[in-house]
Parts: sequence; C-alpha cells; structure tokens
Amino acid sequence: MAKNDRRFGGKREKPEYDQKLLDLARVTRVVKGGRRFRFRATLVIGNRKGKVGVGVGKGTDVSDAIRKAFDDAKKSMITVPMHKNTIPHELVFKSGSAKIILKPAAPGRGVIAGGAIRAVVDLAGIKDIVSKSLGTSNKLNVARAAVAAFASMGQAKTRKSRIGEIKE
Repeated sequence: MAKNDRRFGGKREKPEYDQKLLDLARVTRVVKGGRRFRFRATLVIGNRKGKVGVGVGKGTDVSDAIRKAFDDAKKSMITVPMHKNTIPHELVFKSGSAKIILKPAAPGRGVIAGGAIRAVVDLAGIKDIVSKSLGTSNKLNVARAAVAAFASMGQAKTRKSRIGEIKE
C-alpha cells in the first residue's frame, strides 16, 4: 500500500543547502577503562547564491557528527557581499593563526583558491576570485577565517558611500 502512495514515488526534492565535508577526524578520550572514540566532522554549507556557513559536530558515529555539523553550520550562516560574480574589494584578514588574502578577479578568471577557502567560495556562489591562505593549514581555522572575512566585508562601508552620507 505504501508503494502506491504518492509520497514515496517520483523524484526527491532538492535540498535547501549544498554541503561539502571538509574534514572527518576520529578523536579519542582516554578514560579509566580505555579509550572512547568519537568522530568530529567539519562541514561547509551554502546555497550558491550568497549564503554560506561553517559548522563542526561531534558524535559517536559519522552520520550523527555530520548531522550535528550541518545544524551548527546553519546557525552560523552569513550573507556574502558580491559584485558581478566576484567580491567588491581586496581583503587581508587574520583570525587566530590563519591569515587569508582575498582579491576580486576579472570575469572568466575562475576560482583560484585552495582547500578550505575553495569550498567556502564555491558554496557561496562566487565565480571569480583569487585567494591565498597563509599561516595555518588547519582546514577548520582557514574556513572560519574565510567566513569571518566575508562577514567583515559586508559590514565595511566604501569610501564613496561615506562621502555621499556626509553631503546629504
């Protein structure tokens, strides 16, 4: 009877956010009886239209850790400011030991980024950008620094807009 039901037939609907697993680590806690193993998942989610977030989740099995990381990433979603498929201006950002450089690129140049920054940029929907990660190679710290850099870019006001405010 369930097979004939409309809910089970047909195509599945597309998820709201795309996701990319950055890192999956087995972490150990040593207790009196031995070692307790858990999994830590680092996940980047985005809708490819300007919204992106990074999340971390720990659980006893991989699927549980990924689900928790997805929920955490949803809570930390930001809107990335974009100008013609790239970013509005150049930015050098430091967060902890992760230092990243983001530069706008000409149309058709593509995404020139490595590792964690590439995942954040792709899921944000940016088509042309040049970036470089300096300092740490920790995927979680680099991804968080990239998201924080995009968030700070949205808060900054350009020089022209400030001049316009003074005149009015």
